[in-house]
Amino acid sequence: MDRQISKQEQQKELRKQWVKYGLVGMVFIGGVVWLTSFFQSSLYVSELTFSTVDKGTIEVSVNASGKVIPAFEEIITTPINSRILEVYSKGGDSVDVGTPILKLDLQSAETDYHKMQDEVQVKQLQLEQLKVSNRSKLSEMDMKLKVSRMELNRKEVELRNERYLDSLGAGTTDKVRQVELSYHVGQLQLVDDEQKYQNEKELANAELKVKELELNITIKELAELKRTLDDAQIRSPRKAILTYVNNEVGAQITPGTKVAIISDLSHFKIEGEIADTYGDRIAAGSRAVVKIGNDKLNGMVSDVTPLSKNGVISFTVQLEESNHKRLRSGLKTDVYVMNAIKEDVLRIANTNYYLGKGEYEMFVVKDDYLYKKKVQLGESNFEYVEVVGGLDEGEQVVVSDMNKHKDTKKLKLKKITL
Repeated sequence: MDRQISKQEQQKELRKQWVKYGLVGMVFIGGVVWLTSFFQSSLYVSELTFSTVDKGTIEVSVNASGKVIPAFEEIITTPINSRILEVYSKGGDSVDVGTPILKLDLQSAETDYHKMQDEVQVKQLQLEQLKVSNRSKLSEMDMKLKVSRMELNRKEVELRNERYLDSLGAGTTDKVRQVELSYHVGQLQLVDDEQKYQNEKELANAELKVKELELNITIKELAELKRTLDDAQIRSPRKAILTYVNNEVGAQITPGTKVAIISDLSHFKIEGEIADTYGDRIAAGSRAVVKIGNDKLNGMVSDVTPLSKNGVISFTVQLEESNHKRLRSGLKTDVYVMNAIKEDVLRIANTNYYLGKGEYEMFVVKDDYLYKKKVQLGESNFEYVEVVGGLDEGEQVVVSDMNKHKDTKKLKLKKITL
């Protein structure tokens, strides 16, 4: 026969059940809290990158963007109005000195050249004609001068004879005066002839110089036309790679139109750009370091554009190892230009956490925990960042990206590797 359970025993059994459920709940909640703490408030050492604060020298640099470009690049333009008849080479071809690239329609230019050749010959003949004419004219005037001198000498002798006869009483005073007048007229005539001869000689020389100058100008124009005609024979001026060619056969082109580009793709340089607010920190001769992945290439700033364009200043870096295997035309790089040296300063490693001078919140290692701390950072280069305040020498700080823990003040540091 079943025994009836008393009310006290039922309450006792119920309390046991509640205690049992309470313990299970506490264990469950504790487990959840522990798991949450395990996954959200702790990090493995292997997940992080650390840097120890030390003292040393920082060669301060400014960071700029860069692009790899050929060390040598030449743009070939057409010097005349023409059109493309044939294309002999294509982009990517290796070309040597004198290798034909394009054929242009040069018929009009060649006609002008032959016309000017004829013009040079005409001017040469005109010059020779003028020389012969001047020689003939001056020779005739010179002969006339000789006759005038001989005539004057005859009159001088006649005047002496008349004076002698007059002194003997055999002549007359009127006759003497007549001969004297004729002699003086002869003298004036000779002076006039000599002056005319000199003037004609100077005029002939001047005309000759004018004709020679005209001939020289035409010869120079012919040489310039010949050079233009040679340039229009679109050929490679040196050994290089053809990186661009206008291959539109039949296209009309005007003087100055780009028709080809040749580049030396075995050596490179860096074309850098930086905000003009940092323009005073970039100067020709400054040492520069170019980072391509993990590789660092040394170089020097060779020139800086004097004017800002859209708030940006451009500069060029010549590399010590311009044929490095990682260099490729068009490759983007980071460029660090050195502009000052700071000695005996606190410093930590420079990674992607650093965005410029200012205040940062960084995690510092203490025992087995990471504590968030406000840190003041200063100048930098591609290796180190200056610590202005907030850290002491010997402290270890996390330099990994910690943005996902920006609201966390303390993190457990686990040394078990994943």
